[in-house]
Amino acid sequence: MTRITNYIPPLNFSPVVSTDVSLYRSGYPMPLNYQFIKDQLNLKTIIYIGDKEPISPEYSDFLERENISYYHVYMDSCRDKDIQKGMDQVLKLVLDVDNYPILMHSNKGKHRVGVVVGIIRKLLQGWSIAGIYQEYGIFSGGLKGDADLEFITMFATDLTVRNEKIPGFAKLCLIQNSNEKKV
Repeated sequence: MTRITNYIPPLNFSPVVSTDVSLYRSGYPMPLNYQFIKDQLNLKTIIYIGDKEPISPEYSDFLERENISYYHVYMDSCRDKDIQKGMDQVLKLVLDVDNYPILMHSNKGKHRVGVVVGIIRKLLQGWSIAGIYQEYGIFSGGLKGDADLEFITMFATDLTVRNEKIPGFAKLCLIQNSNEKKV
């Protein structure tokens, strides 16, 4: 008799991109989510956008056992003084095909990761602000993060990345046609 595994994805789990690469979003993975992450996502990179330090021993052991690269981008809110630096760090990771598949998570998968996904939708996928606001509202449970939405709307960067590392999903929205591209 074959045993069926019941997988439990992390809170607010959803694909962000699933074309040429796999980019996911979620809340903080718990031990009951590890089998899903291991068997279903085959991750190479996890980016935590949040304020918890340090990570739990169980989570650390899981990342090491599965050989998943882990990056912590500190963010309490979009009002943090170093927010631009943090967003540029996330964009650099997302704009390098060598890091995929990637899971980006915050604590609950709502506001902080919602800001990052909103910026990705805006800069790399060409979404309208209305669509970004709608998606943000769905994942935040209808709670309006006015400061978050304003931050997404106003966000700009002068980040430069190497053209040959940019995933296909982002190339359409990046305008310069050289070996170095500005986001």
